[in-house]
Amino acid sequence: MTDTTATPQSGSTASGSFSTKDLGQDAKEKAKDVATMAQDKTQGTGSDLETSHGRTVIADTVVLKIAGIATREVSGVADLGRGAARAVGAIRERISGVGVDNTQGVTAEVGEKQAAVDIDIVAEYGVAISDLAEAIRSNVISAVERMTGLEVTEVNITVHDVALDDDADETSERVQ
Repeated sequence: MTDTTATPQSGSTASGSFSTKDLGQDAKEKAKDVATMAQDKTQGTGSDLETSHGRTVIADTVVLKIAGIATREVSGVADLGRGAARAVGAIRERISGVGVDNTQGVTAEVGEKQAAVDIDIVAEYGVAISDLAEAIRSNVISAVERMTGLEVTEVNITVHDVALDDDADETSERVQ
């Protein structure tokens, strides 16, 4: 009968000798580091900027709010978000009296040094959508990079609807 118990193997390379026990320990440590990084990302801890004087952590919600505010600043943006999110946001604003949710319609992936942003908008009727998208992209990149120090790798914009001025006037007249 053959002995199947594992014994540490060893060998050598140009850089020195090694054992499979050492390799196994290194693999466990790397797996632990990867698991910790994955856990941090799922908890939304955001970016981690380290200097010689300390560490600054920027939460994902900070990037969301900056991008949302920068998007609303651009002329031609009627609203942010998809249909259902806009409806829920409007109800929440009326009931609670809380202002606009600046993160509505904005998602972001924030890494250690970079961020990517996705924005869902409603454009005002008559605005050139390609020009509007470029203006949003430029404003968001400028604001996020200036305020956080992160490099914005991309800003993806999805136009879900076009707002007509006539719709708002008709609704207000019917409600009176």
